[in-house]
Amino acid sequence: VQLQAYGGGLVQPGGSLRLSCTASGSIFTDMGWYRQAPGKQRELVATVSAGGSTNYADSVKGRFAISRDNAKNTVSLQMNSLKPEDTAVYYCNAQNMFTRVVYWGQGTLVTVSS
Repeated sequence: VQLQAYGGGLVQPGGSLRLSCTASGSIFTDMGWYRQAPGKQRELVATVSAGGSTNYADSVKGRFAISRDNAKNTVSLQMNSLKPEDTAVYYCNAQNMFTRVVYWGQGTLVTVSS
C-alpha cells in the first residue's frame, strides 16, 4: 500500500490551495487529511468515508472541502480562505478495507504567509 500526496506550497493569506492524495494497493474505507504545525501535535483536518460522509475540524469548517474519487482511490482537499494558522505539514491517510490498518502519506508542506 502506498499513499502519495501532492499540491502543497506557499500561498498568501486569503488564498486557495488544493491538495490531492492517491492511494494504491488496496481498497480503502475512510480517507482523510491531518496536519501538524511546528511544535504541535498532529490533528484531524477532514475525513471522508467510502460512502461520501464527511467530517471536519471546527477550525476549517466552511473553508475546506474534502472529496474523493473511489474509482481512482484519490482524496482531495480544497482549501479556501487560508490563514497563517493553517500553515503545517498536511498528511493524507487511508484505512485498508480488509485489514483495517491505517496508512499515511509522506506529508506535503502548506505555508500561508504574505
